[in-house]
Amino acid sequence: MKIPIIFEDENFLALNKPANLLVEPTKNSQKKTLIDFLKEKLPQNKKFDSQRFGLVHRLDKETSGVLLVAKNKSFFNYLKKLFKERKIKKEYLALVYGWANKKRGEINLPIGWGGKLKTTDKKARKRKPALTFFELIKKIKGQEKYSLLKVFPKTGRTNQIRIHLAKIGLPIVGDKVYGRKKSLPEETRKLKRQFLHCLALEFLLPNKKTKIRIESDLAKDLKEFLKMINPET
Repeated sequence: MKIPIIFEDENFLALNKPANLLVEPTKNSQKKTLIDFLKEKLPQNKKFDSQRFGLVHRLDKETSGVLLVAKNKSFFNYLKKLFKERKIKKEYLALVYGWANKKRGEINLPIGWGGKLKTTDKKARKRKPALTFFELIKKIKGQEKYSLLKVFPKTGRTNQIRIHLAKIGLPIVGDKVYGRKKSLPEETRKLKRQFLHCLALEFLLPNKKTKIRIESDLAKDLKEFLKMINPET
């Protein structure tokens, strides 16, 4: 497997995860996953993390962008602590249906289980706090109205960005679960996945003095889709 490495040092590496790649194996899929790549790339990681080989967080199958992988137990524990304490700044780019009515916003809605799906419904089981901030980058007029957003999830609930944006009436283009399912414009049918990309992760190194920012260019398919619906983008 060939997965682009954005950054690597003695403690960790940052991958540019492609879209439509599962991070971990599922019961119904026999395709290779990101974990298979890590088993080959970092076999020594089995000593301290036999399940995920140093991977400390996840992206959805269809989401592309930055992923961090520790290369030793000390840094593995350090990164896990940063994520748990919400000290890693996460920055995503999302294209949504509709025009956002403000330049900046906050979505503070707990997420739990409602049947087989995660939801913000008050009757959902095992609800946990979830906080997302967003910033309007550009309004786009194609066959429909779209908003290009930068999104900053403060917490890390499963499918958080997708659920929160859909809840405020700005569903992510291409999201087959939480997004729009009816009356899809012809142009968006050409997008083969959800328009969500992890642009950057930013955090302090263990010396508490040096801040590092790992960035990933917007994936090629998403760039091409933006050009198609709005040549000026």
